[in-house]
Amino acid sequence: MPWRQEERQSEELTVQSRLIKYKQVKEGDGVSMIDKFLLSVNPGAAARRAESRLRYEKMNMQIAAAQGVSNTIADFASNAGSGVTNYGYSHGAASKRKTWAAKWNTSSGSAKRDIEENRKTLRERSRDLAMNAPLGAAAINSTRTSCVGSGLVPAPKLDYDFLGISKEEAKEIERQIKREWSLWADSTLCDNNDQNNFYELQQIAFNDWLRNGEEFVLIKYAKKPDPNMPYQLRIKLVEADRVRSPDDYSGDYSTISDRITPDGNRIMNGVEIDKEGRVIAYHIASFYPGEYLTGDRKWTRVPRRGKQTGNPNILHIFNADRADQYRGVPFLAPVIESLKQLTRYTDAEIMAALINAMFTIFITTENGEGVGYGGEDGDLEEEDNQKDDDIVLGSGTINELRTGEKVQTVESTHPSGNFDQFVNAFCNHIGAALEIAPEVLLKKFSKSFSASKGALNETWKSFKMRRKWFVDDFCKQVYELWFSEAVSKGRIPAPGYFNNPLIKAAYLNAKWNGPAQGQLNPEQEVAASILKIENGFSTHEDECAAMNGSSSEDNVRALTTENEQLFLANEKIEKTEE
Repeated sequence: MPWRQEERQSEELTVQSRLIKYKQVKEGDGVSMIDKFLLSVNPGAAARRAESRLRYEKMNMQIAAAQGVSNTIADFASNAGSGVTNYGYSHGAASKRKTWAAKWNTSSGSAKRDIEENRKTLRERSRDLAMNAPLGAAAINSTRTSCVGSGLVPAPKLDYDFLGISKEEAKEIERQIKREWSLWADSTLCDNNDQNNFYELQQIAFNDWLRNGEEFVLIKYAKKPDPNMPYQLRIKLVEADRVRSPDDYSGDYSTISDRITPDGNRIMNGVEIDKEGRVIAYHIASFYPGEYLTGDRKWTRVPRRGKQTGNPNILHIFNADRADQYRGVPFLAPVIESLKQLTRYTDAEIMAALINAMFTIFITTENGEGVGYGGEDGDLEEEDNQKDDDIVLGSGTINELRTGEKVQTVESTHPSGNFDQFVNAFCNHIGAALEIAPEVLLKKFSKSFSASKGALNETWKSFKMRRKWFVDDFCKQVYELWFSEAVSKGRIPAPGYFNNPLIKAAYLNAKWNGPAQGQLNPEQEVAASILKIENGFSTHEDECAAMNGSSSEDNVRALTTENEQLFLANEKIEKTEE
């Protein structure tokens, strides 16, 4: 019946208002002295007072909503009767007359203004979300695992036609390259800190790019070869915080931080740029911003390239979005606000559910005195920090109320029935901005095979793109430096390598293999791969790499060995039976 529904709504509103008022009084949030006094004397009256306020606020919200509609109508009316001719985008997106547009104040500047002045805040907030927001961690971890995984491995593909050697000779050189590369890359001696091998360094560098928007790699060489390592090339990773202009101790960028060198170069946020806009050097601090050190605080200027060799002294791993951009932006930057709000909403739902899970009993007595518990005389020892009129929520908590006070049962409304729907909607928006399908982001493939496959394929387009630029910015350049050292030491035969750039490129040609996309239905996907190979749309090498990241050549070699072993084993069995 309508009156029962209204009564129940009124009761719910009364309970809600009372809980809100209790919370406000406890926290001291905008509560007047009258409210505090009334709550201590007569909680029921305080609740009714709060209820009236809520009803008043609800009425104001309805008025405001109606006013919004009125403003929208006024927009149309003003435009229709103003005699102003709208043309192009001025009728919509570029309008300056409509109510919503008049309050939309925007400003756009250079890459320096939009990025550099906000980069430190973006980096710190991105790190916080990566560590404390489950969905932020999921986005970063999924991207890192799919793009890099356990490491990107080079598969040498020599251009033997251009080099003038046979296919068999090229295959033998490729095998030698693999052996020598594994000797260096699989060892922690490739790390200047002697902690990680090259594939682990890939994971750290890529993860830092996701969190910080960039990573720096110092190229170093040991003074002499190690007894267990003939190669002297060493890799040193440097986080973005340490690259900043000299005497910048806080890391907060401003135009005042820019410096002009005697050569006329400009140092902007640790990046030294010449008059043509080319990066000349990077300035690296020996400490992090705000870090307390007892030793000397100094900056080291690292030229981007060596004067004699032209080889890089430092690598800057980042993905530029704009021209004249010299520093990177965190991966989570477009969704930082959304992730934070979603995290706050989730925390609020969890806290509300915990509060509603508390079972509390309110007891009234005839004379207004408290009911005793515990001793023979029924005396209850009162804690020093517990006041007579405190209301406590807790597991099995018993609160004493004054004579005549009544409390209605509080029904649990948390978690909200719309919680999953709301979170999924947020995941759709966040995933779209990061180019990660919600199914991949949440690791939840509950839809049809075609829908899940489509989501996986679309996401892997972005994963492959990010893998490509990471290989170009980091892996290929390190591989070239290592290869040059291997040739100079005579460990890899490469005639003409240092004399002709084309010959050098022919030897350096390699395909970098990493984690495979994975299979939702292996039987169907294997059949599709066979059809692509039979019709010339793909190769065994490409399909092996796509399915499980393996090499077709290695698979054939392993299968040949296995078949030979099985053949010999079967011969022994037949002889034994005879």
